[in-house]
Amino acid sequence: MDADVHPNAGLESVHGAASRWSLEDARAIYELPFNDLIFRAQTVHRRNFDPNRVQLSRLLSIKTGGCPEDCGYCSQSARHESGLTATKLMDLRRVLVEAKKAREAGATRYCMGAAWRSPKDRDMDAVVAMIEGVKELGMETCMTLGMLDLGQAQRLKQAGLDYYNHNIDTSERYYNEIITTRTFADRLDTLANVRDSGIKVCCGGIVGMGEEKADRVDMLVTLANLPEPPDSVPINMLIPIKGTPLGDAEPIEPIEFVRTIALARIMMPNAHVRLSAGRTAMSDEMQALCFFAGANSIFVGETLLTAENPEEDKDSALFRRLGIQPMERSAL
Repeated sequence: MDADVHPNAGLESVHGAASRWSLEDARAIYELPFNDLIFRAQTVHRRNFDPNRVQLSRLLSIKTGGCPEDCGYCSQSARHESGLTATKLMDLRRVLVEAKKAREAGATRYCMGAAWRSPKDRDMDAVVAMIEGVKELGMETCMTLGMLDLGQAQRLKQAGLDYYNHNIDTSERYYNEIITTRTFADRLDTLANVRDSGIKVCCGGIVGMGEEKADRVDMLVTLANLPEPPDSVPINMLIPIKGTPLGDAEPIEPIEFVRTIALARIMMPNAHVRLSAGRTAMSDEMQALCFFAGANSIFVGETLLTAENPEEDKDSALFRRLGIQPMERSAL
């Protein structure tokens, strides 16, 4: 047992409920010698997942740009001069064509994102039809549409939505440095509405936005201490985009990123930890370390909403070299 880590940190109680994580315990684990941290994360990973299977998701922007929020990292904000042209909500038929392509390429989960502060009532019928259509293809469905009230979340659940993505982005302390148009509490309220409706929560954050390591740890403590930890935890590495306030941000040091993945795995052992945005800037060796640290989900396809993503051939080649297989739907 590591001397500086509380012996009960993150362990299940005799009643099966996970103990709450303290910031001190989480920081102690994050700062372990790197080999000890990765060994611990891989041990936790193997208890809960096949270590050589990675879940594949595809992400489609169903409505791009024109968002009224001021998220400092986002090219889709109407407040930033990123050069992105706003579009209308995508036609259902096109969404289903893209979903079929994703299924044929091996994706088991289809994620659809719209650049809204929150969906309007006039858009809900179209969104419901997209969920129903993708479900008929035999794929899991995920949506990210901004803030939801309980009624909207319940309607999405009735349509068959499996997951809803709504990231907290960073720690509560650092949050206002990145976003001012909605509060940290607003994000937690949406997560509660999603959870109360019976939809699985997909929630993570972005690192490399100028935050301190304590902020990365604090973000994961917030997620792990939710009434139910997220089923899916995307860890994004900032892609600096010209025209946004974070367009000149210094990249996070690779080992620090891997430490964040490892801590997420240890603190949320049953979650799919998704190696998300930023993979184009990662070497194969860095991605391999992330998988060893417990990441077991990626996005496939050429784009993530508006950012570039590694081509499928490159992902397939890396998987072959590492002996990794796509996760089957029955294992999700």
